[in-house]
Amino acid sequence: MSTKFFTNEEGRTLIEKIEGVFQHKKIHFLDVLVGYFRASGYFRVRPFVQKSGKIRILVGINIDRLVQEAWDKGLQFGANPATSRDQFLSALSSDIQKSAYSRPVEEGMIGLVDDIAAEKVEIRIHPSQTIHAKVYIFREETKHAHGYGAVITGSSNLTDNGLERNFEFNVELRDDHDIDFATETFNRLWDEGVPVGPEHVHEVKRQTFLNDSFTPHELFIKFLAEYFGAAIHYDPSVLEDLPSGFKKLSHHHPRAT
Repeated sequence: MSTKFFTNEEGRTLIEKIEGVFQHKKIHFLDVLVGYFRASGYFRVRPFVQKSGKIRILVGINIDRLVQEAWDKGLQFGANPATSRDQFLSALSSDIQKSAYSRPVEEGMIGLVDDIAAEKVEIRIHPSQTIHAKVYIFREETKHAHGYGAVITGSSNLTDNGLERNFEFNVELRDDHDIDFATETFNRLWDEGVPVGPEHVHEVKRQTFLNDSFTPHELFIKFLAEYFGAAIHYDPSVLEDLPSGFKKLSHHHPRAT
């Protein structure tokens, strides 16, 4: 017996469902409401969402695993939009720098930065911590009475695990009234969100390893710092106890004439 539910088991994963929607419908609008959003998750769906005209992502709790520590320490989004955004961007920049490098994270973040800068993707952070919903709304550009989209809702966040790896419980709805209700609710929450614009993500990129505008000299210094680590700060003048048979020497540059 067929069912509208799926659980990320073989052949019925969320990523496959998203691919199927884009294959069978001319999706123009994609609205995503999630509690957690990771760059690796966006990297997985980016080939499909590039086919749409406009993407809006509203994050209810946390935009990335990389800022989880900031939330644990109480850096929460308050009533002041500017303060909320500054706290988020500061934590995001810091935690990206501290995270272990991985190619999917880098490519996902760079792709996200590029798409936000091109205004293809909009991201907002909802200031309330009470939103735990996970909703994916797909709509064609023009509404019609013959199934103009789909809604997927359930337990999957926009993360690599939520898309495919975890056992999730989701349902796909295609009735127009379900799409209308989901879109109306999303729009109301979207209006309450705090925008994260191109200027903000460019600053995150500039402050982290995603920065691609280093001069050759800066890149060489960065290489030395990464390769030698703390040893690059070694100062021979502080060395006091030498092994037997060794003595401390000083090197003097010849005075210029």
